[in-house]
Order: sequence, then C-alpha cells, then structure tokens
Amino acid sequence: MTLTPGDRTPSQAGQVQFGAEPAWPGPRDITLTRGPLDSGHDEAGWSGTDPLSETTLAELRELAARYPEARSALLPMLHLVQSSEGYVTAAGLQACADILGITAAEVAGVATFYSMYKRRPIGEYHVGVCTNTLCAIMGGDAIFERLKSHLDVGNDETTSDGKVTLEHIECNAACDYAPVVMVNWEFFDDQTPQSATDLVDELRSGREVTATRGARLCTWRDAERVLAGFPDDRADEGPAGGPATLVGLRLARENSWTAPRSQNREDTTEQATAGDGPARSGTDAMRAVKQSHTQRAESETVVDVDTSAGDDGPPSSDDNTSDGKGDPTR
Repeated sequence: MTLTPGDRTPSQAGQVQFGAEPAWPGPRDITLTRGPLDSGHDEAGWSGTDPLSETTLAELRELAARYPEARSALLPMLHLVQSSEGYVTAAGLQACADILGITAAEVAGVATFYSMYKRRPIGEYHVGVCTNTLCAIMGGDAIFERLKSHLDVGNDETTSDGKVTLEHIECNAACDYAPVVMVNWEFFDDQTPQSATDLVDELRSGREVTATRGARLCTWRDAERVLAGFPDDRADEGPAGGPATLVGLRLARENSWTAPRSQNREDTTEQATAGDGPARSGTDAMRAVKQSHTQRAESETVVDVDTSAGDDGPPSSDDNTSDGKGDPTR
C-alpha cells in the first residue's frame, strides 16, 4: 500500500523506508521525463511542471560537479532552482533528483525541512521580520503586525502586485541592532513600524534601496543565485559592520574587564605542557589569530565610521558610539 502524506500518522511516517542506501554517482547527462508531472502537480502535490531551461540544467550539473560527492550539491541546487523558477517546482525537484541519482522523495525531504526553500512563488522582495525574543520585545512583533495590515497579507504570503512576500523569521544574529528586518537577506537595522512601512513602500515603488549594512538590494531571484554559488561580485559593497557590534569590547577596555580563565582545552594543554615549546607555540598562535580577528573587526568598523566623519578626522575605537546603536539611516 502506498501512503500519501495525508494518510500517515506520525508513527507510520517514521516507519516509511526508502530502501538501501545507494552509492552516489557523479553528475551525468539526463533526459527528463514528464511522467506524473503532466497533470500540473506531481503525486505529492508539488506544483510547477514546466521543464527547466537547458541553461539551468547545465548549471545544476555544474554545481553537482563541484563536490567530491555530487549529493553534497543539493542545497545550492535547490537555491538555483528557486533563482530560475521563483520557487522549488515539481520539475526542479525532479531535475535535482535525476542529476544526483537519488529519489524525488529524498529531495523533497530536504526542500521541506529548510524554510528558505519555498513551494509557491515568492515576490520580488522577501521581507523577513525577526520575531525572536530580543527583536520581539524591542518591537519586532509590532512591526510584523503593522506590515501584515499595511500589505494586506498574512505570514508567508505575497502582495497582489507580486512585489513583496512577508514572513516572520527567527534570529538573524543581529541582536545588537534589534529590531531587525531583512530584505532578500540584507540587513535593515533599528527598525520601527513606521520605518518598516516606509521601506516596503519604497520596494513596491521600484526605487533603489540600500541595506543598512550591505549592498544595494537585488531581487530575490538574484539573491538566490548568489546563494546557489554564482557570486555577483558585490560581496564587499557597502558597510559590513557598525559600532554597536563592538560596544562590549569598548566597555571591557574602559573598565579593564577580562574573561575568567576556564579549564578548556587550550588552558589544559598549556598547563599540561608547561615548558614544552611546540605546544606553547601552538597556544600562542591561537591567541594571535583571535587577536588578529578582533583587530580586523575594529579596523573595519573604524573605516565604516570614517565615511561619515567629515573633516574632523577618524574617531578612535573607544568613541565610536555613545549609546551602543549605529546610525540606522546608513
């Protein structure tokens, strides 16, 4: 008996077997057959049966060839399908399966596990509002409610003009600038319900918008192509950080705070091999790398601040900010 997803209880779903683990082949030329896709949906309800272009198929094979085991390319391949088709279509899912020599069910399992892969068309701009704890209490929930009302959409829905898809998302590791909104995975910091409303209005009007920390916005499909592994050579465009990120370091230096020593691997190794030159040198090297990373972050932040410092000269790292917040208009 073949069970559809709707027929399975949780216990039954956990018992479904897909057979023995196959030996993963390398990428190969394929001839796609329409089969069950002719109806407009495949057997599992995936939509989008138009075949992928030869250009997209060639790029999918190129991605598969980049990895020692072709199956490792599945995540970027799904991003490429979204770049080409606007979402993970049934035909795109089947193409990935055929190129990698795995089942469509295995590809679907990955595509449905990660929320960045979509089963219906996404707008030109994906607007994600962080509603995780810190952003939420700083105003993220209010921003999300305002945008739902202003755009007349619900969560993970697209405006009637196809411009904006709104989604509440989890932590974007930007808590120092909470509440944060992301557009096509670029940061917009220190948002308010009004500034977020103005932002989506600008997106829908077609005006050029630049992220707070990052590049000029591209379309969602263009961003998906970058995630697939085809860079647009704009990785260094725009500021990459800001003063708020280094507030903790500044306060620690002002107050001569240091981290307590713990019996981690580094400390234990140093104590156990006291006087042993190679081991001590390795520990020193680790510390040097950490210090280098810190200095680089400070240097990049100072350069970033200098762009708006005018003729007064560059500020020191200790007076980058007085309140711990970056300039949200930058």
